[in-house]
Amino acid sequence: MESSETYWTDRAALEWQVELGITDAVLDTPVDRYALEAAKPKPKAPVVAPDGPPPSAPAVHVDAVSEARAQAAAAGDLDALAAAMQRFEHCELKRGARSFVFCDGQPEARVMIVGEAPGREEDRAGKPFVGRAGQLLDRMLEAINMGRAHENSARAVYITNVLPWRPPSNRTPEKDEIAMMLPFLERHVALIDPDIVVLMGNTPCQALLGRTGITRMRGQWVEVLGKPCLPMFHPAYLLRNPIAKREAWADLLELNARLRG
Repeated sequence: MESSETYWTDRAALEWQVELGITDAVLDTPVDRYALEAAKPKPKAPVVAPDGPPPSAPAVHVDAVSEARAQAAAAGDLDALAAAMQRFEHCELKRGARSFVFCDGQPEARVMIVGEAPGREEDRAGKPFVGRAGQLLDRMLEAINMGRAHENSARAVYITNVLPWRPPSNRTPEKDEIAMMLPFLERHVALIDPDIVVLMGNTPCQALLGRTGITRMRGQWVEVLGKPCLPMFHPAYLLRNPIAKREAWADLLELNARLRG
């Protein structure tokens, strides 16, 4: 199987050639197009029944969201959910990704963190939040005595993403990609049954709250799937905008106070 890097590199090269107007591949030996046209068999006229043309076969339409909802509902535990997501064939991101990235942390944790999608490092490791943004997240959690590997499940976290496959060039997930994977995410939350859900960035807010605008929503408690929910800046945003770390620290203190309350 081709690696994800080769797939997307070849695809980008092909799209670039199409944009340049290239319509035919040049071979080592010249091709006589006129000879090919002369040798091409003429199409046969369709056989028409006395009472009119035969009915055409109806187009097969696959409702990816409905199929995802059915598969997610049938998953009785985390292993079954992961297997169902890996079998799901309607998300094109699966073709170009190297790894299926499901989760990290402790399923018994009180806090479930939902990010956007795997990046390059996550795609290589098969775990969420392991790159620079993930390292910053670990330091943020350690500052309030929490962590994905904390020995006390009351201070541990469980981490997942809206999408389990890396979008090419780390682009923002598209609406149809979010929609078809949302039933799996909703089932994921139900199986973990956390006390608090933390949505990091605009994409999980769009998926579970139906709106974006993280700079306005961050730090404001809302409810999602029957759970208290705190939107926060994504660590990748904090790496690009260090000045926002002050607000992120305030949100961490708010999360810690809610857990102790």
